[in-house]
Amino acid sequence: MTKFNLDAAHSSIDFSVKHMMVSKVKGSFTNFTAELDGNAEDLNGASISFNIDVKSITTNNEDRDNHLRSADFFDSETFPSIKFVATDIKKTDDGEYDVTGDITIKDVTKKVTFEAEYGGKGTNPWGVEVVAFSADTKISRKEFGLTWNQALETGGVLVGDDIKISVELQLNPAE
Repeated sequence: MTKFNLDAAHSSIDFSVKHMMVSKVKGSFTNFTAELDGNAEDLNGASISFNIDVKSITTNNEDRDNHLRSADFFDSETFPSIKFVATDIKKTDDGEYDVTGDITIKDVTKKVTFEAEYGGKGTNPWGVEVVAFSADTKISRKEFGLTWNQALETGGVLVGDDIKISVELQLNPAE
């Protein structure tokens, strides 16, 4: 078992949601931590977690970002972080896993499963071995109390319910 820490410069947590029922708005969180404790080439039995700073949300629109931080959505003053802790990891194919765990958004904790893929390992220019993973899931924002919306005159709503989350992690062995 090896402990790995996040290489934040080469990692990302992104999301997308339907806007006006026709297009997608994309965003990301720029400040987060992640840890993996286990065998990177076989995640069975590993410990995986991440912690996201909600105030670091960005959609490239300051007004929208401030609204997302407000009590209408994440209420980042009261609930400053989103947390995920893996509780079960199942290998589904060579280098592919279902990583199930508890995600906490605001004051709601629910089970969610990420479809994860081992990207491989390499050695960076400073001689440090790194490993990489990609993981995706979809959640219902309403299940986490993110219920603000606005009806459209033409029918439908301004913000969709399904949020697609994509995680790209590059990790280095802890020293």
